[in-house]
Amino acid sequence: MRGPLPVWADVVVVPLINVALAFVVAGLVVAIIGENPLEALDVMIQGAFVYPGSLGYTLYYATNFVFTGLAVAVAFHARLFNIGGEGQAAMGGLGAILVCLALDPYLPGPLVIPFAILGAAAFGGAWAYIPGLLQATRGSHVVITTIMFNFIAAGILVWLLTGPLIRPGQSTPQTRNIAPEATIPQIHEIARALGFEAASSPLNLSIVLAAVAAIAVWVLIWRTPFGFRLRTLGESEPAALYSGVPVPRMVILTMVISGALAGLMATNAVLGAQEKLVNNFTAGFGFTGIAVALMGRAHPVGIVMASLLFGALYQGGTELSFTYSTLDRNMVLVLQGLIILFSGALAHMLDAPLARLFAPRARLATS
Repeated sequence: MRGPLPVWADVVVVPLINVALAFVVAGLVVAIIGENPLEALDVMIQGAFVYPGSLGYTLYYATNFVFTGLAVAVAFHARLFNIGGEGQAAMGGLGAILVCLALDPYLPGPLVIPFAILGAAAFGGAWAYIPGLLQATRGSHVVITTIMFNFIAAGILVWLLTGPLIRPGQSTPQTRNIAPEATIPQIHEIARALGFEAASSPLNLSIVLAAVAAIAVWVLIWRTPFGFRLRTLGESEPAALYSGVPVPRMVILTMVISGALAGLMATNAVLGAQEKLVNNFTAGFGFTGIAVALMGRAHPVGIVMASLLFGALYQGGTELSFTYSTLDRNMVLVLQGLIILFSGALAHMLDAPLARLFAPRARLATS
């Protein structure tokens, strides 16, 4: 009987093969449209990494995906399908802006930023707490409740941004700008202050927070008793109950942590890039986090790699639409759908041949 794939192969090799297959199929679609797939790929790579400022935009998008991908992954490990990242990120933005609006007139900016980050995490976690509580106590499935809460969060933001929080004297649904000292510094500003040339981009120090979050999730899930209980619950709820795991409490805590991670996405967009809260600032990043978690095999290393890919697709797709009249951002959506297909529904189709490939090496390593 074949053994399981090595962890590094499951997290790195399998997703890379799945992405390659997705690009091959996407290339066939581009060829059918009448364009050269290799030239289109070159345009996407140039637009994502080479042109001035493009790398900054790619990393900015990737930072959003790290937060939302980690949020989905934490819930995955407890066999909870949290698809409410969009709503939780939106409420995280509300928490961050409320803190800024309340404190930035009175406190120095550098003191406001950590409180705003905590506000984003707290509001995102609180928005996920209710679906977690309903699942743990009433059996309401988190898929249904988190979908509903996405719409409720969107409705709340529209009401607030067109009413109580709207910037005085305007009709656009957005708040006033945060005090400049209370915004998260952008990377190009830091580089210029140090004497380096840097093209403008929205990339900011939230990327450091995303890296810390990825490390923290790895430690939490694989190096703590809580993580062991979480993974036990994900493997078998009856086994978790038998071993004394407080299942309802674990469900609630897992959802709160997941929601807090999604809420932290707002630090990148609201505190670092837009410097205010605008309607629909989440831009579907919460939903894309599901694909990122699937492709990254719910592991922080895989999620970071998948986030870089999806960030490159977002930024490169913009350049693609500028260059070709026949290819627009919908082509990027097709490619994302193919990646989801190969990383989700067809994720295990190569397990058997890869297991045979790696099995002799595994036996040599253990002999």
